[in-house]
Amino acid sequence: MKRKRRIIVYIATSADGYIARADGGVEWLDRPRPAGSYGMYAFFRTIDTILWGRKTYDQAVAQAEGVQGYGPKVKHYVFSRRPPKSPAPGVEFVSEPVGDFARRLRGEPGKDIWMMGGGGLIASFLDEGEIDEFSIHVIPAFIGEGIPLIQPRRRLIPLELRSVRRFPDGVVHLNYRVSRRRSA
Repeated sequence: MKRKRRIIVYIATSADGYIARADGGVEWLDRPRPAGSYGMYAFFRTIDTILWGRKTYDQAVAQAEGVQGYGPKVKHYVFSRRPPKSPAPGVEFVSEPVGDFARRLRGEPGKDIWMMGGGGLIASFLDEGEIDEFSIHVIPAFIGEGIPLIQPRRRLIPLELRSVRRFPDGVVHLNYRVSRRRSA
């Protein structure tokens, strides 16, 4: 039996729960990394698709390698109501409803799917029941304000802790499965 593709939020947050500063800055993530980069290289071998919100995508494109730094075998989907006239190669802009898109994507053959973010897109997928796991690296720093992991909204979604790993530099990796028991 073919295994269903999972949508996994693989992300870093500050100790106070932000994924970026209000202006999108992530300089607080610049730190020496242990061998294996906190498991990033192993995780990357399990995915072949990345889901981006438009602001997160624009931040990546502004960096030297942009989305092409993830390699030619990775498919990129960017959620935006205003796609550019000529997207980068290997990038598809999406405006269809999250639930319809996720069910269609899960039905296609492939590896797992990396939900890159940001907080609004993560919230939309979570509220549609279309996120399977959260793999969160908590960076030992408070940044005071910024973009939260999930856009605030009234919700209660139980998580099941799968694992915890502590790194020598104080980074903690938390892996949660999203419970299918939903609460209002």
